Amino acid sequence: MNKQIFVPGRTELAGNHTDHQNGRMLASAVQFGHYAHCEPNGTNLIRVQSEGFKPFEVNISHLALRTREFGTPKSLIRGVVAAFKELGLDVGGFDARVKSTLPAGSGFSSSAAFSVLAGRMLSELFNDGKVDAVVIARAGQQAENKYFGKPCGIMSHLASAMGHTVYADPKTGEIEQIRASFAPMGLTMCLTNTGGSHTGLDTSYARIPADMVYIANLFDKGVLADVDPKEFYSKGWDPANRPVRRAMHFFGENERVPKMRDALKAGEGETYMRLMNESGRSSEQLLNNIVTSATGDTKLEQGLELSKTILEGRGAWRVHGGGFAGCVQALMPTGYFRLYKSEMERVFGYGSCMEITIS
Repeated sequence: MNKQIFVPGRTELAGNHTDHQNGRMLASAVQFGHYAHCEPNGTNLIRVQSEGFKPFEVNISHLALRTREFGTPKSLIRGVVAAFKELGLDVGGFDARVKSTLPAGSGFSSSAAFSVLAGRMLSELFNDGKVDAVVIARAGQQAENKYFGKPCGIMSHLASAMGHTVYADPKTGEIEQIRASFAPMGLTMCLTNTGGSHTGLDTSYARIPADMVYIANLFDKGVLADVDPKEFYSKGWDPANRPVRRAMHFFGENERVPKMRDALKAGEGETYMRLMNESGRSSEQLLNNIVTSATGDTKLEQGLELSKTILEGRGAWRVHGGGFAGCVQALMPTGYFRLYKSEMERVFGYGSCMEITIS
C-alpha cells in the first residue's frame, strides 16, 4: 500500500507574532512543499530517507521526550506519533522517501510542514486518511513545541494541513478556510531571502512571547488574547518599555488580521496593501523584530529599506515570519514585479526573490 503525499509550506499573510498569544492569524499554503512516497513496513520502526540528508529511523515503541533530539526531523516524527497515540489513533512503522521543493531559508516553515507530513502519512497509512486536518495541525504543533523545542503557535501547521488560505482565531475556536488569489486583483506576491543567518537568534525569538506573557501576567492572564485592550490602554505605560511596545503591536495586529482577511476575500487589493504596510510598520516600530544586538545582522533591515525605495506609493512590504533575519514579503501590481525582482536580486543574489502563489 504505497501512498504519495504532498504537504505545502506556508506564507504568513497577517498576524506577525500573534499566534503564540492565541491571537488571530491569516496564512496560506504555497506552491512549494514536501513530497513523500510511503508504505507500511510491518515493524515498529519509521525509516525516512530525505533527499540531501542522512537517513534516520524512529522506534515508535519508545516515545519519551529526548532533549538531545531538539531541532531534528527525528523529534518531529516521534512527537507526532506520540500525539496520535494520545488521541487513540492508530500508528505503525513505515518507510518513507521524502523530497522537498521548499527553498532553504525561505521562511516557508519547513519544520511545520514536515510535522504535518508525518501526520498525513500516519493518517493515510493507518487511519484510512480520515484524520481531520485540524487534528493533524494540532499534533504537529504539539510535536514542535514539546519534542522539537520550538515555542511556536499553530498558524503554520493549519495552513500546511488544510492546503489553502486559513483564517483562525484560537480564542473563539473559529477556523475559516478561504480560496484566495492575488492574481485577479492584478497583484503579485513574492518573498526575498535576504540571506541573514538564524544562528544565535533563539534567545531573541524566545524573548518576544516572554515579553508579551509578562504583560499578560500583570492582568492575571496567561496570554495577551485574554487581556482587554481597553484595560491595557487605560494604564499609564512607558511607551519606551519593550514589553509594552510589543503588547501594543499585538493588540493592533490582532485587530488588523480580520480586516486583511475581509479585504482578501473581497478582492480589495488597495485596502489589503494599505493594511499590509501597517502590519510591517508595527513589526518594525513596536515589535522590533528586524535587528537584534545578538547578531548585529542588518540584511533584513536592508531588504525592507530597499523594498520601500522601490514600492513606496505602489505596493506593500513587511517582515515575514519570526524576523531578525530571513525574508521580506512584498505585494505589488504585477507590472512592477520584474523591476522589484531585478533590484532585490542585484543586492541579495540570483534566485533570492521568489514569486509565490497562494490558494
